[in-house]
Amino acid sequence: MGQRLDQALATLFPQFSRSRLQHWLASGNLLVDGEIVKAKTKVLGGELISILTSDSAEDSAFEPEDVPFDVVYEDDDLIIVNKTDDMVVHPGSGNWSGTLLNGILFRYPYNKNIPRAGIVHRLDKDTTGLMVVAKSLEAQTSLVRQLQSRSVRREYYALVSGKSPSQGTIDEPIGRHPRNRKKMSITANGKNAVTHYTTIDSGREWSALSCLLETGRTHQIRVHLTALGHPLIGDPTYTGNSKKYASLTKALPFERQALHAKSLTLTHPGTDKVISWDSDIPSDIQALLAALKTSDNERP
Repeated sequence: MGQRLDQALATLFPQFSRSRLQHWLASGNLLVDGEIVKAKTKVLGGELISILTSDSAEDSAFEPEDVPFDVVYEDDDLIIVNKTDDMVVHPGSGNWSGTLLNGILFRYPYNKNIPRAGIVHRLDKDTTGLMVVAKSLEAQTSLVRQLQSRSVRREYYALVSGKSPSQGTIDEPIGRHPRNRKKMSITANGKNAVTHYTTIDSGREWSALSCLLETGRTHQIRVHLTALGHPLIGDPTYTGNSKKYASLTKALPFERQALHAKSLTLTHPGTDKVISWDSDIPSDIQALLAALKTSDNERP
């Protein structure tokens, strides 16, 4: 009957991560009997497998690197990372090294045997806070299923422009922006996306929100809050058209979007117990909040 090529490659080349092998397949750098084939192609044994390596950045993207990152909890099944700002989670265009994935492969070599080194969800580069990473295939399967069933509770702290409603739900599909491929947007052809928000503090031209995600679309909170008319303070990509936003950010500069993944709750893959973790609001966001309140007090 044969075996799928991607499964056979993982056995034949354990020194390479599955992600890297899949990249070589997709880019045509891995040949079977001299031919470019798909990952699902069946192999029977006796085929000649050729890997055409190069010195491109992509080829070294999934290599272990001594990248420091903060682990707040770990056991045999999972790792809870408190991501700092300016850290890219997964290698991609413009960031082929120095990512969280590279650091995970360095600190946890076995994770090369797990797709995406055990990373099951992401945070944007400049968003801080909690992420879960699997340490086994079984744990990864469990975590992915929990994310798909929306049973993982992810709470974010956000500072936004303007006085937002006390609470609400944004249920709008998100897809790739029709004109700017680096951005996401609300579009009828997008994927279902649901964000619940509650205002927990506010001033004259700003609000602090607690956001709960039902889904995990790319840039979901950033897109949804901009559509609500309350873009994240400091967001370099999604600012909306608000004049108040422009005046606020000019007076109170902030170097990234003011968004922090504050708490994470899930069912532990090994014990089936519900467990939670919390992360303090980073000092730069605390300083921004203090500056906003000081600005309010200084105005007549």
